[in-house]
Amino acid sequence: MRILIAIGVPREKEAGAAAVVLNNAAELVKRGHAVDCWFLDDLFQHPPRPKRLEPLLFAFSLARRILRQREKYDVVNLHAPSGCLYGFWRRLFGPSTLPPYVLTMQGSEERFVHTMKREHRKRRAQNFGFKNRIWHRIFHQTMYDYSISTADYGTVANRESQIIAEIKYDRDPGKFRYVPNGTEGRFFVPRTYPEKPTLRLLYVGTWIDRKGIYYLKDAFEVLIQRMPGIELTVAGSLMSEERVRSFFAPTVRESVRVIPFLRREEMPELYATHDVFVFPSLMEGMPLTLLEAMASGMPVVTTNTCGMADIVEDELDGLLVPVANPDKLADAVERLCKSVKLRSQIGQEAQRKMRRFTWEKVTSSLESALFLAVLENRRVNSKSLDPHRR
Repeated sequence: MRILIAIGVPREKEAGAAAVVLNNAAELVKRGHAVDCWFLDDLFQHPPRPKRLEPLLFAFSLARRILRQREKYDVVNLHAPSGCLYGFWRRLFGPSTLPPYVLTMQGSEERFVHTMKREHRKRRAQNFGFKNRIWHRIFHQTMYDYSISTADYGTVANRESQIIAEIKYDRDPGKFRYVPNGTEGRFFVPRTYPEKPTLRLLYVGTWIDRKGIYYLKDAFEVLIQRMPGIELTVAGSLMSEERVRSFFAPTVRESVRVIPFLRREEMPELYATHDVFVFPSLMEGMPLTLLEAMASGMPVVTTNTCGMADIVEDELDGLLVPVANPDKLADAVERLCKSVKLRSQIGQEAQRKMRRFTWEKVTSSLESALFLAVLENRRVNSKSLDPHRR
């Protein structure tokens, strides 16, 4: 197949969404397909303005470019919400001369809005006040609505999004498939679980509200009272060390290490030099860092919500805690820190599970959805061209 994959983010392999595209594309090429990837910087020489209209401007430029190159691809795989205008155009003017559209969606806008409204009531998520919620509903949610409703097929990174597509958008069962993200082979490294006087916790992710940073802060301040000497590393924060450490009480700041940015090549060593992975996110699609930590044999503590709960089986290959509950988060981390046996059991089981989530294996599900879209499109077109069929 001749495949186009497009997403409205910069081409940065360190970023989660871009890494998903690049890894899927690499595996599809290994399977003999011809794959092009279009990112934000492929369609725009300079960042589009105004910034808040960037998703719509990318969707418009993407649709126009596909229309000009319609003969080049058998199928297009467009990450939400970038396919909204192309899908609308294809539905409006007919699919006969345009490649079928397979949507990929990492997260749920419905879950995002629900989560951030609750945080705003707690005087957090200050950027999600009433005016911004109205803008989000009119602008972002509308783009997602058209992306989902006009797609021929879809793949989603968590099961909640699959359910929403079927119930809210009335998509037929089988049209939207659960296709988890994957992990790279380099993260599968041997790990030992020694008894240590000082354990190192690791959080990897941008330092923003929806990642549960306030609950991580509260939990760590509890943990350091129970286990003096424990350390926390915040990696990939995209925020300066001073700003991240200022979130914490002055008495614990010296125990917090911040690495604002890491290259992908540095990640395996980062996981290898830490003991427990802590990921208190309030909602996710399916975080690559969680999969990578599990592949490295790290015992993980994360929240029992979309994305994470699809991967982690509580008490078997990780510990799940309620969302927005720092006390439960601290208790779970403490259990792992105080038991070498538990860390070893959970870490080894996590690594075994991740053998089923390599990019080689999960990309096959994406390939299947792309094949189905192409076959159905050919069948529909052949019917429309046959004058003897009605």
